[in-house]
Amino acid sequence: MNTMHEIRFGDWDTLQQDAKAIRMEVFVVEQNVPAELEMDNNDAACLHAVAYDASGTPIGTGRLLPDGHIGRMAVRKAARGTGIGGALLQGLMAQAKLRGHKTVVLGAQTHAAPFYEKHGFAIVGEEFIEADIPHVEMAHTF
Repeated sequence: MNTMHEIRFGDWDTLQQDAKAIRMEVFVVEQNVPAELEMDNNDAACLHAVAYDASGTPIGTGRLLPDGHIGRMAVRKAARGTGIGGALLQGLMAQAKLRGHKTVVLGAQTHAAPFYEKHGFAIVGEEFIEADIPHVEMAHTF
């Protein structure tokens, strides 16, 4: 896979089609998260990011809530291990910093915690279950 990519930031109306398709594939199909839990009412208030490969195919997504919470990070199987997830995370962190946030937080699936630790996040909360998947709260301070 060509690892060249472009990340677009925008509102839900602009990026919904691509972001929703990735989230449904990764969370609902792969991880069996109920669609009603994955698609929530926060999307309209968020800044969304979608990564596209060199051919323009959407391959990853994430969102930034108004309070500095990063969430719904998802990368399609074919693009995993190419650095897309890190690029999306760094892009959302930069957007949070531009907004004036001093700290960003996220709820990471516990198996993904080492990925976030590589990007400067630390575990700040107890493990919890969301959609039958173990998670841990993590934070990064600028």
